[in-house]
Amino acid sequence: MLCDGRDLLRLETEHPFGAEPSRPDVVRFVSVLTKPARVRAAIPITLPPSGKWLLRVIASHHPFVFGVYRRHMKTIGYLGQIDKLVGVPVTTRNWNTIVAIVRILKGQGKKGG
Repeated sequence: MLCDGRDLLRLETEHPFGAEPSRPDVVRFVSVLTKPARVRAAIPITLPPSGKWLLRVIASHHPFVFGVYRRHMKTIGYLGQIDKLVGVPVTTRNWNTIVAIVRILKGQGKKGG
């Protein structure tokens, strides 16, 4: 999955997860869409829809979908449903990975290349 580095740099200033620190049992994630979503799901989305939540989609701003999930064996199945929710293939990465990429991109900009 590819996206423009400028889009990733913009994420840092938009604070998609707000100012509240993450809890140790909850992982923040970003899914990158291959193209504009074909389905406009009502956000927020909680999976499973009843009982203790394992995944929450909290925001969407093309080409990104933002959410959080609990560390649990069943969570991987819910992450796999994001493609169906938006109607296009996505790739999902931990928010910490995105932050690391942004740091690299910012470092490259300072070196002029």
